[in-house]
Amino acid sequence: MVRVGFRMVLDAQPDMTVVGEAGDGAEAVRLTAELHPDIVLMDIRMPRMDGLEATRTIIEADPAVRVLVLTTFDLDEYVHAALRAGAGGFLLKDAGPAELLAGIRAVSSGDAVVAPSATRRLLERFLPHDSAAQAPTDPKLIAALSDREREVLVCVGQGLTNTEIAGKLFLAETTVKTHIGHILTKLGLRDRVQMVITAYDAGLVRPGR
Repeated sequence: MVRVGFRMVLDAQPDMTVVGEAGDGAEAVRLTAELHPDIVLMDIRMPRMDGLEATRTIIEADPAVRVLVLTTFDLDEYVHAALRAGAGGFLLKDAGPAELLAGIRAVSSGDAVVAPSATRRLLERFLPHDSAAQAPTDPKLIAALSDREREVLVCVGQGLTNTEIAGKLFLAETTVKTHIGHILTKLGLRDRVQMVITAYDAGLVRPGR
């Protein structure tokens, strides 16, 4: 019933077409390989293969596919791992049509789906339970950034919007966007969500700080 509702909303849009539906993660992986969609709207809790494993498998097979995770936020403790697996962001299962459509379009354009502050709250909730997140990444990775780019990465990791970063660092908002573009390129990241994860992994930002 939920999928029928999603299909009705999406197929009514002039710039969207639903090319397939899957009842579980294994079927989602198979159909994605066959149909090559631009975006996969992925549930977390499913039979046979959950959304985490399905997301990882899909991204590994075709990094160009964008995965948008559905979550209940307070209950799904796999969301952080799904973002690590390459998901472009997450939406709440009770998101209205306007929010759903905006989220899909955001992911399609390469932006993060969720507000930066919501991403930060999510990571602060789940990072203490993820032992892999406690080990910082290779320092050489962050060393590729300039001092200003590192400052911008810290701000993104803290959940600040571009406008807030511009005010804090006394920069024009267009300059902030330029720095973010450079960071994504230098670190080989897909979007703002992965920037937040990288900031935590590198030890630039810690939960609760």
